[in-house]
Amino acid sequence: MGTHFIYTYDNGWEYEWYCKNDHTVDYRIHGGMVAGRWVKDQEAHINLLTDGVYKIAWTEPTGTDVALDFIPNEHKLNGTIFFPKWGQDHPEITVCYQNEHIDLMHESREKYVTYPKMVVPEFAKITYI
Repeated sequence: MGTHFIYTYDNGWEYEWYCKNDHTVDYRIHGGMVAGRWVKDQEAHINLLTDGVYKIAWTEPTGTDVALDFIPNEHKLNGTIFFPKWGQDHPEITVCYQNEHIDLMHESREKYVTYPKMVVPEFAKITYI
């Protein structure tokens, strides 16, 4: 808890991520399809799988699902992001400070097509802890 990470996926997408407590995270996206996106107070499931390995998962108001495995002692991360179809087709809608646009995220999730989801499984290097 209280840990701040910056990591870059093998595909070049860069994220900044902060574990606020045992059920809440903040993150900013600095590179990739939705660079510029910023989210605070995202409810998440945070679990210690084994010594030094953490699983964090959540569903965003956009309908995007995220599952991350952090291995901070090795500066590694494995993440899978499940983007709804509308997020692929209209990523610009999500590039904002989401907390001020929750209604727009919910409206877009209902208005646009969800499936097929775009699955992005990637490894990342943690560059800052």
